[in-house]
Amino acid sequence: MDEGDADRMAERPEAYRKVAGGTREKKDRERQASTGEMEKTQPEAMRLMEEVLRRENLIKALRRVRSNKGAPGVDGMTVEQLTPYLKEQWARIREELLRGTYEPELVRGVEIPKPNGKGVRPLGISTVLDRLIQQAILQVLSPIFDPHFSGSSYGFRPGRGCHDALKAAQGHVEAGYRWVVDVDLDKFFDRVNHDVLMARVARRVKDKRLLRLLRRYLESGVMVGGVNQGREEGTPQGGPLSPLLSNILLDELDKELERRGHRFCRYADDCNMYVKSKAAGERVMKSITRFLVRRLRLRVNRDKSAVDRPWKRDFLGYSMTWHHQPRLKVASESINKAKAHIREVIRKGRGCSLRKVMEELTPLLRGWVNYFRLSAVKIAFEEMDGWIRRKLRSILWRQWKKPRTRAKKLMERGIDKVRAYTSAYNGRGAWWNAGASHMNAAISTKWFAQEGLLSLLTEVQRFVNLSRTAVCRPARTVV
Repeated sequence: MDEGDADRMAERPEAYRKVAGGTREKKDRERQASTGEMEKTQPEAMRLMEEVLRRENLIKALRRVRSNKGAPGVDGMTVEQLTPYLKEQWARIREELLRGTYEPELVRGVEIPKPNGKGVRPLGISTVLDRLIQQAILQVLSPIFDPHFSGSSYGFRPGRGCHDALKAAQGHVEAGYRWVVDVDLDKFFDRVNHDVLMARVARRVKDKRLLRLLRRYLESGVMVGGVNQGREEGTPQGGPLSPLLSNILLDELDKELERRGHRFCRYADDCNMYVKSKAAGERVMKSITRFLVRRLRLRVNRDKSAVDRPWKRDFLGYSMTWHHQPRLKVASESINKAKAHIREVIRKGRGCSLRKVMEELTPLLRGWVNYFRLSAVKIAFEEMDGWIRRKLRSILWRQWKKPRTRAKKLMERGIDKVRAYTSAYNGRGAWWNAGASHMNAAISTKWFAQEGLLSLLTEVQRFVNLSRTAVCRPARTVV
């Protein structure tokens, strides 16, 4: 049986699927049915709302909401105002939750620009009270669902992250699966079908009150410009429950890919499948697109999806080299995004001292290099370091303004008089002078290091040395 036959069988109703020898999957269905009956009889599955409202769980949720901070919702209540409000109103809210009559507030709709600058991404900001309740629900539901998720799912799961997904993807390519089926779900969070999602939640959650509350959160309207926009599908990005709900829905995709024997990595709605040929990739793309439409009612963005070589595609901000043992590297688009953020910091710092601008850049650079520390191609960090130093030198050149001042400052930094005056009166712009030899000699790399500018290359080399030390450190003998 070829892969096309397998795909066609995958699309048949469950009752008509057969296994080797022509026997129907009766045993699997009976086992699933018995498991479902066991879950129905478990008292804790019927009283999850009490677990959500348990004091220890609520205190943990409140701490998380406080640490996340965040903007107020439609009611204008801030995180700081939440605790006094709960002291007065919690008894009533708790009673409504237990009776199943609690009604969530509207979600405040905002739009943020996409990182690539193409369009905007809608976000939903719930009230701090609803964020507290959602966080409490998340803490109860996550241990119920997470153990059953696929080992190839890495997004928003305890003990897993982007770096794990990237290492797995690198391993698939190294094993000879050198074609990637990159599936981009079109407006995933806006197109989640409520009935399909709730049917999958109800497989493990039997508390009718909790199911009713989750449905209300899904259907709560969005306030945009003072107008209440009802929602019949989709789940707002930005709420504590959104990542878990997306994993619950897309877990069926994971299980289907596992059943077919595909190698894949999924992080939230970003899913890559790895195959050995372009023809196989095109078959997988066609059949998985059909599966997503028919079973999960999701659409695939055909313009952004592709079957291509992994080193020609980006995954979680990384790309990789074409070698038989591929090395991870920073994707070009990630470098462009970082430069855009740096330009914004520098633009806001106009008129400030250079030391102040470097202090503003430090947390941004440290976070960026920490995320991309898996990159084995160091040229990107070296070039970024040079670009940042040139941007900072151009700030100084503009701040010095007059040619006489520029000549004086260059001489103070060791440039001889003739060269200083020739450079100061050359009539060129700030960016050209920032890359010229006189500014590189006056404001050297060593000077930036002494002033506290973080070097990306030095920092990533420090990460490499730390990882080598951790691997090579000998075991200590315990007497």
